[in-house]
Amino acid sequence: MKIAIASSNGENVDLHLGKAYSLYIYEYDDEGITLLEHRILELEDDKHQGGKVIQACEDCDVIISVKYGFKSKIKADDAKIKLVSDEGPIDEVLKRYIDHYNFMRS
Repeated sequence: MKIAIASSNGENVDLHLGKAYSLYIYEYDDEGITLLEHRILELEDDKHQGGKVIQACEDCDVIISVKYGFKSKIKADDAKIKLVSDEGPIDEVLKRYIDHYNFMRS
């Protein structure tokens, strides 16, 4: 499973989806969590651009950001991407999400 994290610094989930110019892409599998890449997006400063962020993450299964808007939720649903709201240190946020994911699958 590929998880995109909206983070300005690679340490904390601290960006709203519509303003997420910086995304850290992780892979979660049987071997654990691996950082795959850091994507930088060109976004206009004065607009929420959730659609562009979702398009940039079309190869991901999940995007975790501080918040997201209603239109972004619809676009993500259409792209079959799950949106999750959380914030804090990336390692803690990933652990919470993966623990919940595994719990729901059991």
